[in-house]
Formats: sequence, C-alpha cells, structure tokens
Amino acid sequence: MFKLISILLRGRAHDAEQAFADRNAVPLLAQQIRDAAQSIQSARRSVAVAIAQNEQEKVQHGAIVTRIADLETRATAALAKGNEGLAREAAEAIAFLEAERDASEKAQAQFTQAIDKLKGIVRASEARLRELQRGERLARATEEAQKLDVAVAGPGFATLDDAEETLARLRLRQSQNELTAAALKDMEGAIRPAGIIEKLANAGFGAPLRSSADDVLARLKSRITPAA
Repeated sequence: MFKLISILLRGRAHDAEQAFADRNAVPLLAQQIRDAAQSIQSARRSVAVAIAQNEQEKVQHGAIVTRIADLETRATAALAKGNEGLAREAAEAIAFLEAERDASEKAQAQFTQAIDKLKGIVRASEARLRELQRGERLARATEEAQKLDVAVAGPGFATLDDAEETLARLRLRQSQNELTAAALKDMEGAIRPAGIIEKLANAGFGAPLRSSADDVLARLKSRITPAA
C-alpha cells in the first residue's frame, strides 16, 4: 500500500509540475533563453582567451626560433675557431630550445584545432539562440492574441460580429437622420411664402431679391460725372 501511495504522490507531483510549467511556459522560455545567452557569452569569452593564448604561443615560438638561429651561428663560429667546448654548450642549448620549439608547435596545432571547434560550437549555438528568440516573440504574440480572442468571445463582452452590426446600425440611423433633416428643410422652404418668392426670383420671374454684381457696377458707373 505504501508503495502505491508513493507512486501516486509522485505522479500527482509530476502532473502539478507539468501544469505549472504549461501555465508559465512563456516566462519559463524567456528565462531559459537568457540562461542560454549567458552561456554563449561565456563560450565567446573562452574562445577569445584561447585565441589570445595561441597568439602568445606564436610570439614565444618566434623568439625560440630566433634564439636557435643565433646560437647555431655562434656555435658554428666557435667550431671554426676550434673552441669545441663552447660549441658543445651551444649545442646543448640548441637541443633544449628545439624541444621547446617542437612543444610550442604542437601546442599551437592543438590550440588551432580547439579554437576552430569552439568557434563552430558558438556559431551553431548563436543560430539556435536566434531561432529561439524569434520563437519566443511569436509565442508571446500568439498568447496575447489568444487572450484577446478569449476576452472578446467570453461572457460579458460583445463579440466582434456584434460590434460590427452595431456600427452598421449606427451609420444607417445617422444617414437616415441626415436625409430626414434635408427633407424637412426642403419642405419648410416650399411651405413658407418667402421661400416660394425666393425660388421664383431665382428662376427669373419678377424683380430679383438681391442686386447682382452687374447691377452694382452699373450703379457705380452712373455716379461718375463725365469730364468737361
């Protein structure tokens, strides 16, 4: 019985953990991406350190090669003058430096191989990180859209279709009101005597109610006294 209870408790704990992870999937993803970005940044620094160390190794290798060449020249000169003792000491130093040179070349080869490998890992990780960042942005946008969809379709909220129908009815009523107002204005103008007189005058029946520009100009010209 105890074993079954233990299994059941572990199962419920697992389900609760999964449910919690599902509810907080987006912030969990964001934090995982931040952690991955920090790891990639650390890897970049490691590559930079390895490159710097390899450059130092190259400088030391160059110094060793220069020292060997110098000792060989001097040892040859010593042999030429019969000083075999000094030549032997130079030969021992050369043998030691050649071992150092070989070790340096081996280290450089290892550094180069390791750096190339690290660069490849970092590039691949950066590509995966960029893809994850795009996925996170899409996931956030999708989550917000789903929240909006639930809010619009949920109880207590008008749906988009209802809102569009309401707007259509509002525009129709406003249009009808404008047409009604225009019709009332025309009717009022037709019923009032002043409105009828104005229509007749504008149509050229009877004296005009207002002076035209030509009438005003003729009146002004008649005031001018011809010069003697």
